[in-house]
Amino acid sequence: MNSLRHLYKIGRGPSSSHTMAPDKASRYFASEFPNADAYKCILYGSLAMTGEGHMTDLVIQSAFAPKPCEVVFDKKTAQLPHPNTFDLLAFKNGNEIGKRRVISIGGGSFRILGEEAKEPHPYYCENSFAEIAEICRKNDWQIWEYVEHAEGERIHEYLHEVWRVMQKAIDEGLAAKGILAGGLGVNRKANYLFNRRHENESPQTRENRIVCAYAFAVSEQNAGGGEVVTAPTCGASGVLPAVLKYMQQSNNFTDEDIIHALETAGVIGNLIKQNASISGAECGCQAEIGSACSMAASALAQLFGMGLDQIEYAAEVAMEHHLGLTCDPVGGLVQIPCIERNAVAAMRAINAFRIADFLSETRKVSFDTVVKTMYETGKDLSKRYRETAEGGLAKNLKVKRKK
Repeated sequence: MNSLRHLYKIGRGPSSSHTMAPDKASRYFASEFPNADAYKCILYGSLAMTGEGHMTDLVIQSAFAPKPCEVVFDKKTAQLPHPNTFDLLAFKNGNEIGKRRVISIGGGSFRILGEEAKEPHPYYCENSFAEIAEICRKNDWQIWEYVEHAEGERIHEYLHEVWRVMQKAIDEGLAAKGILAGGLGVNRKANYLFNRRHENESPQTRENRIVCAYAFAVSEQNAGGGEVVTAPTCGASGVLPAVLKYMQQSNNFTDEDIIHALETAGVIGNLIKQNASISGAECGCQAEIGSACSMAASALAQLFGMGLDQIEYAAEVAMEHHLGLTCDPVGGLVQIPCIERNAVAAMRAINAFRIADFLSETRKVSFDTVVKTMYETGKDLSKRYRETAEGGLAKNLKVKRKK
């Protein structure tokens, strides 16, 4: 598995697969053909179906600016190597001088077909939770110690920056008001949630309200094109920061404690990315929100000093109960139901970690098994429910978009 740097990526929303990766691929392609005087991009699959809502065309054109780039939404071509496939073409005096087929594999990463993948240095030899647990028990390590042994202390510095950006997204999201761009007329709700207190509010109600406010804050920042951290994607970026911020404030955890929790969550996210998928276009929203919930539950288990079995159970429970979750963004935007799902998943992560505190000795399903199951389930989902905006809420919720 690769470094956690390739899982936690800092960038602008609203989508790691539909904006971050196409932006990076376009800039790389432009550097390959700097003498071109014009470019063209043809989007297929999920990128074509929801690219306008995700601002894919605007990001790509910006990457090639000031030179022109024509963006074509091809919604008919099938038999693609990946649901997020696109072609980049370079022209000089009207003649084609270069072409690349690219796939956006989720989490802001891309691959160029036909070229030998330039895989980052694999920091981790183990590829399953069972293998990681075995080496941790053998060396009397916690998971965060396993991470630092593999990556060195420099990962610490990077994760401190990750935590800074996560908190900044919460703060900015809480302060912002108004309607999100895109034409759906979605109001920002984080500020309202954070400041509205019920009379005689119980501690449990307050926890739910604040955690949801934090998740809304990050998700709304993402939907508005703000800076977020993929955890593991932009669309699911609100879950992990929300639970960590709330628990740090409620229990006086140090930033060092938070970094250890991020390291543990990163291992969980890396395993899902390695053995299944974190792409909504490939496996539905279970691969994004389900993975984020699983990461958050494991982070909380680490934060509260739980053992390996409890951490595994927390991650497994969180993923198991997102199996089959569809990706059906209304209007192709990362707003409905995406923003709300981050809040619901944050609360579910807290529930999963609390269940693990009591019941880990009774579990029957391993984390590795549920990851395999999620991948198989995602492949079985109709493409209408894999980020194409053709089914589910995207089909049945008739919202007239305003330009």
